[in-house]
Amino acid sequence: MSTIRVSDDVKERLRDLKHDDESFNDLLDRLSRQEKDIEEIAGSLAFLDEDGTLETDMDAAHEELNESLSRRAER
Repeated sequence: MSTIRVSDDVKERLRDLKHDDESFNDLLDRLSRQEKDIEEIAGSLAFLDEDGTLETDMDAAHEELNESLSRRAER
């Protein structure tokens, strides 16, 4: 078992993401698997990028989502 140090702000955000029946370990496992799943899905869509714009479009969508989440977090 290892210890991971996080700030109080990060711990609060993690606590908000955690399901009632989850430990923090379970939460981090779930989140890390979701990221890998997203990367695998994105990689499997590469064949759709015939004109070379898929990566650019995905980056733009990712940035837009991040900005939206930041605005919501500021409320």
